[in-house]
Amino acid sequence: MKLNIPQFPRSSSRQSSAPSHRRGMGRRALLGRAAAVTGAAAVAALPFSRFLSSAQADQDGTIPSRVRDAVSSARDRTRRVLAGTRSHNGWEMENVADDGGTVYTRPVPGTPLKGVAVRMGDVETVLVHLVRRFHYEVDPLRQGDVTGWHAPSKVRKGRAESNLASGTAVRVRPGFYPVGVRGGFFPQQEVVIRDILAELDGVVRWGGDDRTPDEALFSIDVRPGDKRLARVAARIRDWRLEPGAGAGAPVNVLSSSRRKASKALARRQSTAA
Repeated sequence: MKLNIPQFPRSSSRQSSAPSHRRGMGRRALLGRAAAVTGAAAVAALPFSRFLSSAQADQDGTIPSRVRDAVSSARDRTRRVLAGTRSHNGWEMENVADDGGTVYTRPVPGTPLKGVAVRMGDVETVLVHLVRRFHYEVDPLRQGDVTGWHAPSKVRKGRAESNLASGTAVRVRPGFYPVGVRGGFFPQQEVVIRDILAELDGVVRWGGDDRTPDEALFSIDVRPGDKRLARVAARIRDWRLEPGAGAGAPVNVLSSSRRKASKALARRQSTAA
């Protein structure tokens, strides 16, 4: 059995300077990392016999107690963390944040926000970039202006807002832009929002394009494992290493090429509502 362990981005300098004993992980360390991050769901979903067959047995043929304990712990964590249903965009809902799952409060550099609870990894990279550009170019944000993860019981299933429960969406100033109401943004602000969405290659959808508008809502608009999300996240990480690139860098949102791309995406996403 091969465990798929999510890899979180590091800068090239950290990778090259890491000691060799940290770059190579043994079986025991790998199992520990899997349970601690996101491997719990994958391990617990397997039949017990299949998992044990992949683990090294003691010399007398019995299964080590540490392996049994790891499986039991993973199953307990899965029952506690996973809601057993998926959000509107296909991602697994989670019952908790900052407590053993994949949803954690992440920093939003360059803003007064203390953080936003989102799914770690590529989703985090994309949504944090969006929030930062909103802060710099649409309207300055204050502490409390952005909310992320919501408990599954607090969202309506089958609606775009359910994406909040999987950590794949954020709401920006929800009190300013109530559900069902259009026109909350000035035209020039909407131009920037459209530009941000186009810059992200459409992997994020704006709730303002839904049949029942929710102009505060921004959601990941691709399924788990979609390569487009990984490509966009990698591009954003590259910008962080390039002076004058990424969120906060001067952008001409009125350039013909950017306007053309943003209008084309708006047509596609509005049609898909």
